Amino acid sequence: MDLLGSILGSMQKPPSVGDAERKKVKEQKELFEKQQEKEKQKLNSFREKMQKQIHEFIKDSSRQKYQFKPMDKVLRAIVHEVADVAGLTSFSFGHEEEDRYVMLWKKEFAPTDDELLAYRRGEVWDPEKAKELAKQKELDAQSEASHLKRKHEEVAPSSNYREKYKHLIGEEAAKDAAKSTIANKSYGFVPSHNKRDQRTIEQVLADSRAKKKLKTEGESAVDPPEGAAADPDTSQ
Repeated sequence: MDLLGSILGSMQKPPSVGDAERKKVKEQKELFEKQQEKEKQKLNSFREKMQKQIHEFIKDSSRQKYQFKPMDKVLRAIVHEVADVAGLTSFSFGHEEEDRYVMLWKKEFAPTDDELLAYRRGEVWDPEKAKELAKQKELDAQSEASHLKRKHEEVAPSSNYREKYKHLIGEEAAKDAAKSTIANKSYGFVPSHNKRDQRTIEQVLADSRAKKKLKTEGESAVDPPEGAAADPDTSQ
């Protein structure tokens, strides 16, 4: 016998699974499959029940919305799915895993934002109360607009100053005093006719050179050349 065979022969064999263990595993598997099948049948039965309830709700022309009892997440998902297929609007309200429930609306009676907000806050929606609140909001808005209008009228001058001081300034005084400023790109935003110096750039440069030349000539005429002797006195 070689070395490898000797080592393998000395090792203990793994424990064998007896018939009792195999039977137990098989029973557990069958039980799990039965539970799954039972859960599947339960969900199918619930789906059929929801389809029937929703169909009756659609046929009843006197009802606009329908509220289900609280249920878990899986069942709510089925209700939403059936409602969507039936062409209804559905929303869930309440606290998760506590009292969460589903509400359905027919498409022509879809809920408003105010109604959804009331259900999310756990309040009971009252259409008549909602109309009163909407009317009150409209009245408040009109009152606020009227208040702003009166405030604006109070700020505006009550009389025209031109008419009031017509005997002092005349009718055309304001017009004559006003000047329309037209932007001139060559001189920025100040019009050229408003400037004190009306000369062009070329005239300014020429005048500057002429002044400089006159100044230079005047200085040379007054001061004698450097190193030149003064005229002798003829009386000596």
